[in-house]
Amino acid sequence: MIVLGILLCIAGIGFLCWLLFMLAVYALPLFVGVTAGVWAHGTGAGPIGAFMVGIAAAGVTLAAGQFIFTFVRPVWARLAVALLFAAPAAVAGYHATHGLAKLAMPSVGWQVAFSIIGAVAIGITAWVRLLAMAPPEPAMRGVARG
Repeated sequence: MIVLGILLCIAGIGFLCWLLFMLAVYALPLFVGVTAGVWAHGTGAGPIGAFMVGIAAAGVTLAAGQFIFTFVRPVWARLAVALLFAAPAAVAGYHATHGLAKLAMPSVGWQVAFSIIGAVAIGITAWVRLLAMAPPEPAMRGVARG
């Protein structure tokens, strides 16, 4: 029974890490949605109104990011938006990795070291996934035709 519990714990941690990598791209819309929902609740919108405002803000943020990746051509604009989406993913990755590292090792230095490695890995993963969403550039761009 103990071995089964250990295996299920490892499988659960693996599933949560996989989920974190898959959802890292959506960290910015989540942060924006939660912030807008908390603000709306603080202004008296109530729980249902705050939830609706949060969902709307998250949806608009995600749609704006997708729109910029689809229709804006300058590379610097795409990279700026990718950085805006990847930075909160790296912060979320740091905290998730730090939570797991606290369970596994007592040394604070090693906890921080592994947390930074996790933040970099998840930030890069979000960055790559965002850049993969962009439509490809035309192959013959800038080539003179005769």
